[in-house]
Amino acid sequence: MSDAEQFPPEINDPDGSVVADAEPASADGAGVQQQLEEQKEKYLRLAAEYDNYRRRTVKERQEAHLRGQADMLKGLIDPLDDIGRFAHVDPATTDSQTLVDGVAMVEKKLAKTLAGHGLEIINPDGHPFDPALHEAVMTEPAATADEDHLVSRTFQVGYLFNGQLLRPARVVVKQWNG
Repeated sequence: MSDAEQFPPEINDPDGSVVADAEPASADGAGVQQQLEEQKEKYLRLAAEYDNYRRRTVKERQEAHLRGQADMLKGLIDPLDDIGRFAHVDPATTDSQTLVDGVAMVEKKLAKTLAGHGLEIINPDGHPFDPALHEAVMTEPAATADEDHLVSRTFQVGYLFNGQLLRPARVVVKQWNG
């Protein structure tokens, strides 16, 4: 047997060094197949982890939303109880001013509770008209040029929730006709 047959063929590496072919071609194919299987398992594990993560975050988001709703509803229970008490008052034994005062207190309590959850009431009387927050339903003449585009009356207050407009305030705007 000659030296060429006894030793594996030599291969030149790109940097110029001589490297011996240590494994036959069939063993190299088995190694590649094993690496492919390992990568496939790794990919499947990663895909399963991501799917579990996605499901977990959706569930956590839903639970957080429900907790937020429950917190807000807890704050509405007292005003709701107060409204129930006023709904069952005997009108023959209660004067109208007491009812009006009681309803005003319930309104104040309800507004305070909702404000604590991010609701802001827009009542722009005397402020400049802002089309992003107000809806002009009428105009009326302004006495001076300084009053031009000021809100003179509010027909219906508007509401913002954490900076998002829920309903614009419906207003009357003064207009200077000079």
